[in-house]
Amino acid sequence: MSFGERLRERREQLNMSRRELAEALGVSVSAIGNYETGISAPKEEVLLRLFDSLKVDPNTLYRDHFRGGKSVQTHDERELLDQYRSLSAVGRDTVRSVMNALCAYRDELEQARPLAEERRIPLYYSPAAAGFAAPVFGEDFDYIPVEGDVPPSAEFAVRIQGDSMAPWIADGSMVYVNRDPLQAGDIGIFCVDGGMLCKQYYRDPLGTVYLFSLNRARSDADVLLTADSGQMLVSFGRVMMHGLPLPGRSKK
Repeated sequence: MSFGERLRERREQLNMSRRELAEALGVSVSAIGNYETGISAPKEEVLLRLFDSLKVDPNTLYRDHFRGGKSVQTHDERELLDQYRSLSAVGRDTVRSVMNALCAYRDELEQARPLAEERRIPLYYSPAAAGFAAPVFGEDFDYIPVEGDVPPSAEFAVRIQGDSMAPWIADGSMVYVNRDPLQAGDIGIFCVDGGMLCKQYYRDPLGTVYLFSLNRARSDADVLLTADSGQMLVSFGRVMMHGLPLPGRSKK
């Protein structure tokens, strides 16, 4: 935990607003916000007033910033230790019994806590298999864990076939897809009259949809759908990659 996080935590423990702390320190409210977010640090004279205002010592706010800091007692911890030492032998035994019971209960909760379930997404081995909203028995898919290079927001992955999207998407490579709305220039997974495609999307003001091949040597694989063509177009998701310029247009 950073200095700013501990500062905010202590201020909130005292039910003190940023404005109240700012007035006590003689600084602006925005300065308190900067201290808490780590944008800036209080000067020495302000820092001394800060310790007094928050009723803490330097170790409370800085204990994660030096070796052995976690073993340093805070003001509250020293106060508890002084109270413990002032008890009779019977009182100390009672405190130890309660402490042991609380620690045992904590350990039981930790052991009973279920492990976080690994999130997995379907990997389809062809764009055609990705045409289904969910994996279907018999279709060519497997599950892969969402880890490493897999974007956290990916909803499924597709193994691309062919070279019409090369070199950005090579034959046999895997792309990750989510269901974000498509914008001009996005790469998507589409179904056109039953055929599954991975193409770059553009829709002009007249409603004509262009599905471009990134490999312009394969412009023969482009698809043009006019508003009155009667062809069926379904988008299954956006391929998660940086936007590329549309054919004939420079990237802005």
